Amino acid sequence: MDSVFGVEYDGGVVLAADQSNARSILVYQTNLDKIKELSSHSAMGVAGPNADVVNFTEYIAKNLKLYELSNDGMKLSTHAQANFARGELATALRRGPYQVNILLGGYDDSTKKGSLYFLDYLASCQKVKYGSQGYASSFCLSIMDKECRDGMSEADAIAIVEKCITEIHTRFLISQKNFMIKVIDKDGVRVNKFGADPAET
Repeated sequence: MDSVFGVEYDGGVVLAADQSNARSILVYQTNLDKIKELSSHSAMGVAGPNADVVNFTEYIAKNLKLYELSNDGMKLSTHAQANFARGELATALRRGPYQVNILLGGYDDSTKKGSLYFLDYLASCQKVKYGSQGYASSFCLSIMDKECRDGMSEADAIAIVEKCITEIHTRFLISQKNFMIKVIDKDGVRVNKFGADPAET
């Protein structure tokens, strides 16, 4: 019951995800952070069962850090991070698949641009300008298709994300009252807005 979506703009990426942790008819919490920071300039928004979300995101983040420590501080590009994650999903597919669907976004100093990648639990990987995972796709893809264009600013991308959140609040049967929005640009990963503070227990 997750909603994750992202928009690429000139100079970065905006990722958003609902903050609900639910299963069956129960909601366990409404302040979950589903956008995991992978490096100083990349993050992944993940939809799926909470156990797989935590397990997979931690595994990818720690392996990227290990690569950096083992190679004199060299960081993988966003493209390389997406392909590493795709490779791990493919390896697990025939042993014990992770039930996770991902939007991975990042900013690369080499290109001075942001990039967004769509990955699903079957280990497909595609570079996209905008994307959505989970129930959000039923409501958001038409908005993104209409509103997204080349040369957008950060404010434009955030405005599109806000429209998607409003649409989910208006149309979706299940209540997802809190959303977290994160921006990834030349200054790194930062929280733009959240409905409930993940630090509060």
